[in-house]
This record gives sequence, C-alpha cells and structure tokens, in this order.
Amino acid sequence: MPARRASETRGRAADASAGDASTLVISHVFDAPRELVYAAWTERRHLDRWQGAPEGFTVTVQEYDIRPGGAFRICMHAPDGTDHRLQGIYREVVPPERLVFTHTWLDAAGATGHETLVTITFTERGDRTELTLRQTGLASTASRDGHREGWASTFTNLARYLSATHHSTHERTS
Repeated sequence: MPARRASETRGRAADASAGDASTLVISHVFDAPRELVYAAWTERRHLDRWQGAPEGFTVTVQEYDIRPGGAFRICMHAPDGTDHRLQGIYREVVPPERLVFTHTWLDAAGATGHETLVTITFTERGDRTELTLRQTGLASTASRDGHREGWASTFTNLARYLSATHHSTHERTS
C-alpha cells in the first residue's frame, strides 16, 4: 500500500477572498473517507475528541442540535483564559455532503454580534475528502483574516484527529 499523503490546506483561501472582505473560502483535503469527515464534524462522539476549535482551545458545548432549524451554542476557551462565545442555527443538513449554518459571536452579556453564513461541503476525492468552507457576510478584512486563521487551525486539529481515528480503524480491519 502506498504511503498516506499528509492532509493539505489549499491556497484557494487567499485567492478566493483577496478582493472581497466579506467572504472567506478555504479548502482542505483530509486523508479520510467522506463519511468519517462528515461524522467528525456532526457527531458529538467525535466532536468531544477533537473540539471543533483552533489549536490550544477547549470547548464547552451549551447547545447542540444538528438538524435544519436546530441550534448550537458553544464557548471556546482560549489558552490565555479568554472566552469566545458563539451560536448559530443550522439551515441545511445533508449527510454526508453539506452543512449550512449561521455563525454569530456573542459578547460576555450574551448580546449577539454580526451574523455570517457558513457553508461546508464534503467532496469525495478517492479515499480522501475535500472539505470546502465558505463564510459570507464577514464585516471586514480583519474579520475575514481572523476567521481564516481560526478555521485553518481548526482544520489542523481535525486532520490530526482523523489521521489517528482513520489509521486505528484501518488497522483493526486489515
């Protein structure tokens, strides 16, 4: 069997977003089948193990209901002790192909900030999966660039988790 290729983030993020401060598009190819990548993004048993947050952050889930019209509310705890709260509503859930949800930051008092829309597609690439994230409605270039950094770090965490999960599953079935 050929050696597994490392997962990779594609350079499309900068190209697709460079002229439009309100939109971020970032793609990442994971060395795992689409069903596993989708499950890692949507099933609590997986999310609890990789956190769904940038590297170094931990997450407290306050609400989690992945279905059209369902809501999520989480608090991401940064390594420096800062809490970042966010919430959203799922608009589309199409296993294992697509998720669409709103994304809104909350202040310490729970007041909502600017709402964006996130669309995630999961595309089979042989035994790999290309995840493309499109976030629209961002308020500024700084917001777009900050989200790009956060999502890229999140994808790094997910790649690490999927590598360990897929590798251990593959060894048990070989």
